Amino acid sequence: MALQGVGVGRGVAVGPILRMPEPLPEPGSDPRTADPAVEYDGVLTALAAVATDLTARGEKAGGEAKDVLDAQALMAQDPTLTDDVKERIDNGLTGERAVFEAFQAFQEMLIGMGGYMAERATDLGDVAQRVIAALRGVPAPGVPESDTPFVLVAPDLAPADTALLDLDKVLALITRDGGPTSHTAILARSKSIPAIVGVTGALDLVDGTVVVADAATGVVTVDPSADEVADAERRIADRKAAQAAPLTDGALADGHTVPLLANLGSPDEAAGAIALGAEGVGLFRTEFLFLGNTKAPSVESQTASYTKLLEAFPGKKVVVRALDAGADKPLAFLNDAHEENPALGLRGLRALREKEQILRDQLTALANAQAATTADLWVMAPMVSDADETEYFVRLGRELGLTTVGVMAEVPSLAVLADQVLATADFVSVGTNDLTQYTMAADRMLGSVASYQDPWHPAVLRLVKLLGDAGAAAGKPVGICGEAAADPLLAVVLVGLGATTLSMTPAALADVRLELSTHTLEQARELAAKALQAPTAAAARAAATAV
Repeated sequence: MALQGVGVGRGVAVGPILRMPEPLPEPGSDPRTADPAVEYDGVLTALAAVATDLTARGEKAGGEAKDVLDAQALMAQDPTLTDDVKERIDNGLTGERAVFEAFQAFQEMLIGMGGYMAERATDLGDVAQRVIAALRGVPAPGVPESDTPFVLVAPDLAPADTALLDLDKVLALITRDGGPTSHTAILARSKSIPAIVGVTGALDLVDGTVVVADAATGVVTVDPSADEVADAERRIADRKAAQAAPLTDGALADGHTVPLLANLGSPDEAAGAIALGAEGVGLFRTEFLFLGNTKAPSVESQTASYTKLLEAFPGKKVVVRALDAGADKPLAFLNDAHEENPALGLRGLRALREKEQILRDQLTALANAQAATTADLWVMAPMVSDADETEYFVRLGRELGLTTVGVMAEVPSLAVLADQVLATADFVSVGTNDLTQYTMAADRMLGSVASYQDPWHPAVLRLVKLLGDAGAAAGKPVGICGEAAADPLLAVVLVGLGATTLSMTPAALADVRLELSTHTLEQARELAAKALQAPTAAAARAAATAV
């Protein structure tokens, strides 16, 4: 029997499955008997303990996991939630029940808002479970313990569980929910662990059943034959050998160079990326400097952080994204007004134009760091829609002293107008996560539409080709910095569509480097042509795999 899902990466694993334990039972609705002040103090203590634990887990995990867990820790301290909990306790509920109802109501609101906000509902539910566990004095539900390695099966995985997985025990992840850009998928890539998400029937599997989890095809083979096990074990050995091979720059089999860059969220991640073979930085997220603050950081503090990053890459390309706030990252000093659909609202460059001094300060700090180092700094704006917005950002960047200024392609309109955009911008970087979401009108974490949230879809690939063709005509680079670049076979297709660089979570560099080395540029273009003609994402992936 075979179950189909969406694979993350090219890895494969063989082993018995273990299912994630069931969530804690829903708290009863019996009337509160304790003093409300005492009950509320207990909740505040539990919330603080959970926030501290999540922050500590983030510090230990580092990288993208730290960003996700820090966001969860902030949820545990959200004053809107704590006020709601207090009101429910004052109205007679126990602390546990008040937490359950308040968090559930907030989850339903996030799901109703759709887009990026809906992505946070699962994370919020995990926080609620941890708080209720703390109030009961019991361990929070988490990854099962085992003396032997296993394949973990779950409805979905909370970031706190995924971030600190014991990779000596957990061979692969299989989830019923989620899509290729869910937190489970992103964190699985960052740990280089095979994962298959959105698998219908995953929860029907019985503990101890042996499976082959093949992320390259997205197939879970249940009770595999001896030949299927042997084939999987051979591929596992080949992958380990490739990861242990000496580091080389990214290139196709015919010598065509494809620089492999890293996506980073903090200067502290630079050393780890370099150790894994990153040739530079294709996406540096600057939000870490702004989130959690009541006002924008000073030019001086930003300059220090950017200088630290650039100093780690002397003579190398470093692409920095201007502040991408809004949607799931509202900031009180920039754009915290309520929006019915914030993913389509005042975010990215749109928000920065409304508060231009914040943008000017950031670009000034980047120019200062550029002047103080030898790195090749490129700066780009997020959420750019057309040539007019491109001209605004490029003009401002050059006015403030930046040398190389470009934009991100996340909105389909920018790809459609790629020739106009590249007449002004020095480069374009494709954010495939958002480009896919906006092209397919599919929430990035909503399991029911996970099949639409797939960068293999020919509609998305055709937009990438528009950008690649426009870049080639203008003689300007078009890079990829979304999660699609971490899919090794898709990375080859993207090069065939005209991508000149690929940027990804550092853990994916080895697999992508290996896959590129097995194809020539002509073959990459052949794969791309076949994928473009397919009617669906699954068909595009199958067409590329069959060549």
